[in-house]
Amino acid sequence: MQRHEPLGGAEFAPETTYLNSASSGLLPRRSADALRAAVEEATSYGTMGRDYFAAPTAARAAFARLVDIPAERVAIGSSVAVQSAAVAASLPPGSEVLAPEGDFSSLVNPLGTHPDLTLRTVPLEALADEVRPGTALVAFSAVQSLDGRIADLAAVREAAAAHGALTYLDATQAAGWLPLRAADYDFLVCGAFKWLLCPRGTTFMAFGGDRDPSGSGPGWPPAPHAGWVAGEDLDESNYGLIRPAATARRYDEPHAHFAYTGAAASLGLIEELGVAAVHAHNTALADQYRAGLAERGLTPRPAPGSAIVSVPGPADAQERLAGAGVRISVRGGLLRAAFHLYNGTADVERLLELVK
Repeated sequence: MQRHEPLGGAEFAPETTYLNSASSGLLPRRSADALRAAVEEATSYGTMGRDYFAAPTAARAAFARLVDIPAERVAIGSSVAVQSAAVAASLPPGSEVLAPEGDFSSLVNPLGTHPDLTLRTVPLEALADEVRPGTALVAFSAVQSLDGRIADLAAVREAAAAHGALTYLDATQAAGWLPLRAADYDFLVCGAFKWLLCPRGTTFMAFGGDRDPSGSGPGWPPAPHAGWVAGEDLDESNYGLIRPAATARRYDEPHAHFAYTGAAASLGLIEELGVAAVHAHNTALADQYRAGLAERGLTPRPAPGSAIVSVPGPADAQERLAGAGVRISVRGGLLRAAFHLYNGTADVERLLELVK
C-alpha cells in the first residue's frame, strides 16, 4: 500500500485523528494567526477593522479562481439557507423545483417551504432522468453530505439544458477537493467552513450561465436581502433606497469581519496546494479506507471517487471513537469519515484499528 503523508506542512498539528471535515474543516495556522491579529486590531479599531472590505475582496477573488469564474460573478454571505431563499424568490410563482431525496436541508428547505413553489424529490441516481418540461430549477449537492455520493454533474446539466431548467449546485461538500466550474451552473453556493477550511459564517454564491457580468444584460434575479453593502457606490448606500451593484456584489450580505479575515488566509492555502493535488490526496486515502473495510467484511455505501466514506455503524461509535482520540461523525446510522489534506495513511490505519 502506498503511504500518503498529510499536505500543508506546519499549517496543521491536530491533537486528534481528525476525520470530520464533512462537518467542519480544521483552521490552518495562517488563518488562526490572521484571526488573532484581527481580534487585537479590534481593540483599537472596532470589529470592522481598519479596512472592512479588504478580506472579503481577497476571499471573493480566491474563491472565484478556485471555481474558475470571474470574481464579479461571486457574492459573499453567511449561510447556504439565505442564498437558497434568494434563489427561491427569483423563480416565477408555480415553478417546480427538482431535488434529490434527502439532500441537505439548508439547500432544499427554503425552496420547499416557499409558498409559490412546488418541490419534487427523486432518488439522486434518477435526477437527470426526472427533469421534465415543467421543471424550472434543479437544485442538488455535488456531493451528498450523508454518504459522499457524487452526482452525475454532466448528465444533470445536459438534462436541464434540454428542458430549459436552471441549475443550482450546492458545492459545500465538494469545493476544495473536487474540481468544479461554477460557470457550468446558473447558481452555485458553497458553505466554506468545511473543505475550504474557512471559519463558520463564510459562504459564497456564484452566478454562472449566460448572465452578463456587467449587470447590463438579462438574467440577474432580484436581490431580496440587499443592504448597504450591495450598493454600487458604497459611500452613498448607507441611507434610503440604493442603486444595486452592477455585479454579483448586489447579493452580498454584510459580512462577519473575523470570518472573512480567516477565509482569505484559508483560501490562499487551498490555492497554493491546488484542488487537483488535494483531490488526488483525499481520494487515495478514501480508497485505502474502503479497501481496509472490505478486508474486515464491512461494506460502505457506494460512493466511488468520493473523499467521504460512510459505513453502517453502532449507535455508540462516535462517542467510542472520540474517547480514543478520533474525531468522526455519525449521520443517519452511518459512520462517516471524511479524508482531507491534513490526513495521511496513518489516520486511515488508526481508524481501521477501531472500526467494528
